[in-house]
Amino acid sequence: MAQGPINDQPQGPTQAETAAIALCALWVVGVAVAFWLMPGEVAIGGLRVVVMLLTMFVPVAMVGIALFMARIVQGLQAEVRHLHKALAAMRQPVTAGQATPAAPVQRPVTAAAAPFASQRVPARPVAARTATPLPVEQPALAFAAGPEDDSPPLEHPDLIRALNFPDNEDDTAGFAALRRALRDRTARHLVQASQDVLTLLSQDGIYMDDLRPDPASADLWRRFAKGERGQGVAAVGAVRDEAGLSVVTARMREDAVFRDAVHHFLRRFDLILVTFEQNATDADLRALAETRTARAFMLLARASRTFD
Repeated sequence: MAQGPINDQPQGPTQAETAAIALCALWVVGVAVAFWLMPGEVAIGGLRVVVMLLTMFVPVAMVGIALFMARIVQGLQAEVRHLHKALAAMRQPVTAGQATPAAPVQRPVTAAAAPFASQRVPARPVAARTATPLPVEQPALAFAAGPEDDSPPLEHPDLIRALNFPDNEDDTAGFAALRRALRDRTARHLVQASQDVLTLLSQDGIYMDDLRPDPASADLWRRFAKGERGQGVAAVGAVRDEAGLSVVTARMREDAVFRDAVHHFLRRFDLILVTFEQNATDADLRALAETRTARAFMLLARASRTFD
């Protein structure tokens, strides 16, 4: 049962306070009688009254201040005693029949701290498991790359699969390709930049699996990789999602962190596209264009007015 705060301070005057009050009263009376009986020729005009009042009330005021300070000290001592009692009670083990402390509330993860997601995952019952599984929409991407000097050159199929990211926790081929891509310096930088922008886009509800870009020819991708810009290669930016473009354009104007991440990602994609195109077949270029990373590039390049 809940109890109110306990007050250890006395409700009335203590014996010491009563004695002090009595002494102050006797002092005032004694001083008054002494000045009353003092011969008149001793006083000098009104100075007698001033001296009498000072003699009478200055000691009384000092006693009053002392009593007030004693009350404050008693209150502080009472608070300290209550704190010690509370701490002692908290240290005692919980016995049968006593209420256990409430478990801490698990707060949901905010959108800003949410992991990367490339697709919308419908809500579904979660079966009980002995170990917590990886989220389907965000496989764990281990960015700690291994040695690079001894790694074989990254094959085009591995790069394409890595830039699409694993589909789910069971996509062993996707994770294997991702690990091989992370051992390649250039590919690793693009994978990291891609994850950054995909995470930021997901905060606004923009998912790459929702985008349906118009297919562009391999020849257009080759011309773009070789440096051509403007309306001649505008079909490379095949995303026509006007709502998503509006959201991205507005956020690039208002959010400096988002704008920097977008520009960094675009530079990384351009860099790897130049080397990829040199030895890629038309089928490789078309497969690259269908990856989630390429879809992000189409959306962000169009929002950045790359094709204007």
